[in-house]
Amino acid sequence: MKLTFLGAAGTVTGSKYLIEASGLRILVDCGLFQGYKNLRLLNWQPMPFSPKEIDAVVLTHGHIDHSGALPLLVQQGYRGPVYATRATAELCGLLLPDSGHLQEADADFANRHKSSKHHPALPLYTEEDARRSLKLFKPLDFDELLTLGPLQLRLRGAGHILGASSVELRQGNRSLLMSGDLGRSDDLMMKPPVPIEHGDTLVIESTYGDRTHDDGDHAGELADVIRRTAARGGMVIVPAFAVGRTQALLYQIWLLKKSKQIPDLPVFLDSPMAIDTTGIYQRHANEHRLSVDDCRHMGSVARFCRTADQSRELNQLTYPAIIISASGMATGGRILHHLKNHLGDHRCSVVFAGYQAGGTRGARLVQGERSIRIFGQDVTVNAEIVSLPGMSAHADAGQIMDWLRTAKRLPQHVYITHGEQDASDALRRRIQRELGWHASVPMMGDRVEVPMAS
Repeated sequence: MKLTFLGAAGTVTGSKYLIEASGLRILVDCGLFQGYKNLRLLNWQPMPFSPKEIDAVVLTHGHIDHSGALPLLVQQGYRGPVYATRATAELCGLLLPDSGHLQEADADFANRHKSSKHHPALPLYTEEDARRSLKLFKPLDFDELLTLGPLQLRLRGAGHILGASSVELRQGNRSLLMSGDLGRSDDLMMKPPVPIEHGDTLVIESTYGDRTHDDGDHAGELADVIRRTAARGGMVIVPAFAVGRTQALLYQIWLLKKSKQIPDLPVFLDSPMAIDTTGIYQRHANEHRLSVDDCRHMGSVARFCRTADQSRELNQLTYPAIIISASGMATGGRILHHLKNHLGDHRCSVVFAGYQAGGTRGARLVQGERSIRIFGQDVTVNAEIVSLPGMSAHADAGQIMDWLRTAKRLPQHVYITHGEQDASDALRRRIQRELGWHASVPMMGDRVEVPMAS
């Protein structure tokens, strides 16, 4: 078996792995590159293989850096099946059309304001492209066994977000296990990743491969931010990933209100996709820790803003409130309007509650930049910027190591991906030092041989 690293190698985004075995070609993940411009430009390049020659696509989960290039793949000729868990298929039904809509909106804005060097500016793909890709989904249950030529495919629970899976490919008594994004063992909402049952070769993510989530009181930190911002008469603006992070924030805010740790401020969820995602969590109750009542409270703590008019009305608020809106790294979507309106106000706070990839507005704000460009204008940053990385849905280095230790037999090799180079190399050294396993950090385009049964 040959494995080629076509994304999330040397970086966190653009997850894409090509597997070739006995004439079969499988693409595991098909994500968009995000963050630095040199990475985003890769999205405009033709796929580094012929999409028409791919036999199957397998998605680990729905986040755009793992699924967002699927409409491009279809646009370039792919017509085969897309295998994913049922929850991932549902979430992609929201995420991919929304991504296409944002691509079209960005192109329209650039054309109206003549802010692009391309005339006319074109979307990477359209909402219709995204909807065509959804017709290819073939949902699978967790641990359902599917035969693909000489291989057997199985999706294993990875925690992280609803529907997230690790991908296990077996041939005879040998196997390749690709972690996808691993969740935390102590996550407020999601169940922990299931132990490793088979994995002679491992591909492991390393987003937090060089650090450990602190044991601080993250709920208390969030409560402190909300209290002091309300005391100043300001707004709490929370850029949040529509899938996973938003639901965790809503649940946490409900708990804080219930325990009277924060004032009973109005909460506005300004993201139609996040609103619909919250309903999906209620339909897949067996995949997370929340009870039916918990899900109901999570969905009722906020007022939902579905329409653009409802979103614009939030600009007229004259009293303290909490606004949660996508995207989580402030790369696009309605959150940009709220940032433009409130970043200059010293009374307000902007709270980042998850990983911020290098080069994104979120990362630049967390790093302390005092001016951010939004919609072609430079916006001065006077608001308080707060980072709560401890609320991330990714396993930290220690939790990744704990998951690796569940392996029932010694893997022959561990490939470390989906991390910035410092994080990936730190995890490589730790695996070699503590476990004595062979580990390496592949770079984009590297192609390796994976031993499998003949």
